[in-house]
Order: sequence, then structure tokens, then C-alpha cells
Amino acid sequence: MKAIVVTDQAAGTAGMRLVERPEPQAAINDVVVQVHASGFVGTELAWPSTWTDRLNRDRTPSIPGHELAGVVTALGYGTTGLSVGQRVFGLTDWTRDGTLAEYVAVEARNLAPLPGDVDFTVGASLPISGLTAWQGLFEHGRLQAGQIVLAHGAAGAVGSMVTQLAREVGAHVIGTGRAADRQKALDFGAQEFVDLENDALEDVGSVDLVFDLIGGDIGKRSARLIRAGGTLVSIVGPTEARPGYGLAIDFVVESDRGQLTEIVRRVRDGRLRTNIGSIAALDDAVASFNPTKRINGKTIIRVRP
Repeated sequence: MKAIVVTDQAAGTAGMRLVERPEPQAAINDVVVQVHASGFVGTELAWPSTWTDRLNRDRTPSIPGHELAGVVTALGYGTTGLSVGQRVFGLTDWTRDGTLAEYVAVEARNLAPLPGDVDFTVGASLPISGLTAWQGLFEHGRLQAGQIVLAHGAAGAVGSMVTQLAREVGAHVIGTGRAADRQKALDFGAQEFVDLENDALEDVGSVDLVFDLIGGDIGKRSARLIRAGGTLVSIVGPTEARPGYGLAIDFVVESDRGQLTEIVRRVRDGRLRTNIGSIAALDDAVASFNPTKRINGKTIIRVRP
């Protein structure tokens, strides 16, 4: 099968290569999925799990990519809940070969059924962005109607999901980003926008929840905006500054079939829009990972036409 592999962490995306690899086999509780579309996050090449397994052993050449939409082609021993020929989407294990390939082996519990009226490209754009937003807002942030959310990177793949889901439950959303991101953030539902390059972040006042996708100085300054009982939720590692009278939580997204089902249901009924920045074929994927201009949104690779 065709697959994209990485062998040299220092090379970054420039070190990606399209090669031939053996098709994966389904282990216990696995399924093999014929990948139709795959999502890719550029920071994956900085994740330790891309290069080593859980025992810290080198696992290169490894296949990146952890989001997929496709069709089940084989079941491992003991696998239940899915069937051969079923359309699925989901999030694969961090320390196993990923989805930038024609086939992938993945634990069945990490996948959810993909309705027939949802395109594979859309399905592949949902797992990391949708689950990160869902878990950060509702599991870790305990968001409630009427609260104020500061959503950093509101025009990006995760930030736009944060904005839409927060608005759906009745929160007031203040988006942030660069000046060029303003209209896109507002189009996805942000009610206010802060240009982090030219506006004073502190002028937003107190908020109930900060969803931090940036960290660094912005994370430190954001911590001071949390009102008593509020929460700073981060996906960029432990925060250097903590709210004086609130919580600071950093987390790694996990696959959850029930949450995936809720997310795709919202896509089908128009409550949630995807944010796809670029689409490329697998044969052209390596070039697409080294764009000449900034891409705001999810990168999707169409593995099958």
C-alpha cells in the first residue's frame, strides 16, 4: 500500500516520503480500515509518540496522521460493534502507525459510524478538532449557559469548533487571533474579536473559561483574566501561570465514540460547520505539508478519489 513515512525528526515535514508499505493486520479488538480521507496536524512531528512507542523504543519509519474516515475491511479477533463494509471515522492511537496511508489498523473502540450523507473529507476533519473542543469545554471546563469564553485561535480548526459548541450551549464567545482572522472568527460565531497583535488582551475583562491553544506569554496573560471559580483549559502543555482563584487544566484529547456521534449529528443538522483549510491527494500530500502561504484550518488528505 502507499503510505507517507517519517524517519528524521530534525527534518520536519521536509523529511516526509511517500513509500510502499505492507498492509496492516488486525490485532485483537482491532479493525482494518480502508482510508478514504485523513486529517493531519503539523505539530505531530514534534510529538514523542510519533517517534517512539510506549516503552520509548524507536518505531521509525512511522506513519503520521491520526484522524480518518473510511470503510472497515477486516475485523480482528474479538472485535465487536463494527462490521466489514461499514463507514467509520475516528481517532487512532498515538503510538501506532497512523492514517496517511491507504489502510490502517485501529482499535474498534476509537471509531464511530459515519453516516452515509457525510462526506469522508468532512468526517476526517472532525475527530481531533471536535473532540478537543468538546472535552475542553464540557469535561474539563464545565461550561454552562451564560458564561464568557475566551477562545484563542478562533479562526483555526480547533478554535472554530470551540466557538460553535460554546455558542450552542448559550455562552458568550470572545475569539482571538491575527487581524486577518477577524472575519472568519466572527463567521464561525465569535461575538467579539481580539487582534492579539494590535489589541490589548486585558481589555476583555474577566472571563469564566479560557481555551488556550497558544501558551507562552498569551497563556500567562490569559490566566489573569479568569474570574473566581473559572477555568483555564490548555492543550499546549502545563500552564506557566495559574488563575488566582480558578483552575488550570491541560489535557490530551482522547477518542470517544459517544462524543464523535454527538459531533457528527451536529454536522448533519447544520449546528456545526467544519473548518477545512486545504485538501490534497495522497500522492501530493508531502508538498501540501510545506505550503508557501499560511493555511488556517484543517489539512485533509484524500487517500481515495
